[in-house]
Amino acid sequence: MSHALLIENLGHAYGDTPVLRGVDMQLAPGDFMALIGPNGSGKTTLLRALSGILLPQQGKILIDGVDMRGDPVGAKGRLGMAIDPELLPGALTGRQCLTLFANIRGLPGVPDDSLALASTLAFMPWLDRLVEEYSLGTRQKLGILLGLVGSPPLIVLDEPMNGLDPVSAWAIKQHLVTLTRERGCAVLLATHALEVAERFITRAQLLLEGRCARHWDEPQLIAIRHDPTRSLEQAMVEALRELAA
Repeated sequence: MSHALLIENLGHAYGDTPVLRGVDMQLAPGDFMALIGPNGSGKTTLLRALSGILLPQQGKILIDGVDMRGDPVGAKGRLGMAIDPELLPGALTGRQCLTLFANIRGLPGVPDDSLALASTLAFMPWLDRLVEEYSLGTRQKLGILLGLVGSPPLIVLDEPMNGLDPVSAWAIKQHLVTLTRERGCAVLLATHALEVAERFITRAQLLLEGRCARHWDEPQLIAIRHDPTRSLEQAMVEALRELAA
């Protein structure tokens, strides 16, 4: 079976404090998974390891079959990760940023689907303006657009809807669904907005105290959606209470 993402026995500690404790995770092409969990569960450390910013002390990460430890450049080339709005270069325009990312991915220019999504997000009036002139919401749009350039095999998004207007947030979600269903991209969405995630995802995984504590597959999520008395948020709270007991 091919994996867009394979994590095995991932472990990391800050000093004497373990943050990741043997995390395992698999995403196949076309999967749309929500990574959920309370604050302090290890999500940020896991995402830092996925991005290559952090070298975990234990375990391995394969992105589209490429080992992040053995070939970090090759692995990162198969990963699309939304850029933190605060890290965007203020001295460049949006078009220059998109062109730079397209060149890194070996593309001759900014893909048409990136420009189409930019238009849907009402980003085009800002395309040739300096990033330093952008509002937080406009920076958020550019950060997401950069992560999606070239439709990489694995797309990782951390609370991507923060700061977005409802129309733009809906457009992003629809675009992600299209990427998973039509292009076979896998999406890992780290979010607290469970009421938003549960309508679109095919799987969910609960991270708790650095461990993968619970998993919901597509049939279980479909059952939750069809039960007016249930929600993924409720299921997560129940799981947390059960695990605490």
